[in-house]
Order: sequence, then C-alpha cells, then structure tokens
Amino acid sequence: MIRLRDGLRMRRIQFIEIHEQPWLPRFLRDEVTDALQYGVAFLNAYAPVWPLLQCALDSAGCRSIVDLCSGGGGPWLNLHESFHRNAAATPICLSDKFPNLAGFQNARNTGGNHITFRTDSIDAMRVPCELTGFRTVFSSYHHFAPDQARAVLQDAVDAGEGIGIFEVTRRAPWALALMLPWSLLVFVTTAWMRPFRWSRLFWTYLVPAVPFVILFDGVVSCLRTYQPEELREIIAKLQGREYRWQVGESSGGVPRMPITYAIGYPAARNK
Repeated sequence: MIRLRDGLRMRRIQFIEIHEQPWLPRFLRDEVTDALQYGVAFLNAYAPVWPLLQCALDSAGCRSIVDLCSGGGGPWLNLHESFHRNAAATPICLSDKFPNLAGFQNARNTGGNHITFRTDSIDAMRVPCELTGFRTVFSSYHHFAPDQARAVLQDAVDAGEGIGIFEVTRRAPWALALMLPWSLLVFVTTAWMRPFRWSRLFWTYLVPAVPFVILFDGVVSCLRTYQPEELREIIAKLQGREYRWQVGESSGGVPRMPITYAIGYPAARNK
C-alpha cells in the first residue's frame, strides 16, 4: 500500500519496468516498444476507445491530439483510420520521454501527414507550452507513482488542455495470467514486423531479451495499474479550473478485455 504525501492511500505495487529505465540500451528499448506497438495493433486492443475519444474531442472543442508516452507509436496505426474514416482530419503528434524515432517514422509513413512526432524528450508531467492539443496516454499511466500520476493530470489542467488516460492492463489474476501468452505472441509476430531488421530477430529468437522484458514488464504493469476508484481519488485532488471528468471501463476489443479510462476537459468549453 502506498501513501501519498497528503495521506491518500492506494492499494497497488510500485515497482520498476525494465524498458522505462534510463540504463537500458536505446536499441533494446526500441525493439521492446516496437513489439508492444505491433502487438497492440495486431489485437486492435484499443478499438473500443475511439467513440469515447471522439466524443471528448467534440465536447472539448479540440481538433488535434498530443500523444504522450507513445512508445513505438501506440495504438495510432489503428485509431487514426477510425478518426479519418468517420470525421475530419485530426492531427496527431507522438511524443515520449525516450522517443523511438524509427517507430515514430513508421507511424508517420502509415498515417501520412496526419501523424507527426517530436524528436526531443517530452516529460508527461511537464509538457512544453507550445505543444497544444488534447492529450492522450495509452498503456503508460501506470508507470507513474501516485504523486507523479496526479502531476500528469495537473499539468494538463494548468495548461487548460483536455486529457485521456487509457489502460488495457488490469490488477487482476486473469490479467496476470494473460501476460505469458502476450509475451509468447512476440515469437509469432516478430517475423512479420516491418521494417525488417536482423537485430530484431537476434534479440527475439537467439537471445530472447525482448520476450523476457515484455513478460516481466507486463506482470509489473498489471500490478501497477490504477483502478477507476483510484483514478477518481487522484482527480479529486486536482486544483485549478473546473473540469468535466469521465472515469470508467470500456470493453469490446480483440480480445474483449476491459479498458480503464479517465477523460477530462475544461468545463467552460462545453458551455
């Protein structure tokens, strides 16, 4: 159990994930985030969030997205198609504290001019003021300890920007059990990943570092994931302008795993 400085208690385990550590070689981190991105796209895991996100953008009066903690491109290779098939073009800017530039470029090649990216390091707790738009965080909010998690939301509130948090991991025994087949899926999908790299085959099949990191980090991710009631507790401690918040769970992807989400935007924009 973790106690925040102001006394808020949270029942979760705060432990490290290997791929978020600065000591991990960049090439290996990029291989891991590429594999995670491909797996998310392969399963189309975040398909259920598109209506929620589109509704939030409409309510916030926002027509651009700043994706934080993007990894190898996140779910945008799938989601950008939903946006541009059902609505006007929505520019999407990818960013990360440890940007995977090859992964970002691949996302841009897939999404065309709708997807751009930042080459510099972007901290989700201190987003540069010139980087404006509705903020999204996919599969990464659990990386932040409670005080840091609140800082991510507080930074968005201070900037007057909408934000959406989406997590497909879950603090539940069945979710932990799924991490083994999730890591084994890497052995199936790696040969099909593009652009082709011999190094990717080496670190997957000959030295299975990538599957090991994905298994280890996947288990830790489940143990760190915030539940909806915990997200509400974090939101309740935010200060500043009035925001409209929606917190809950959505399902319907492949596989049909519930996605925990928290979406907020300035109340004044919806008046």
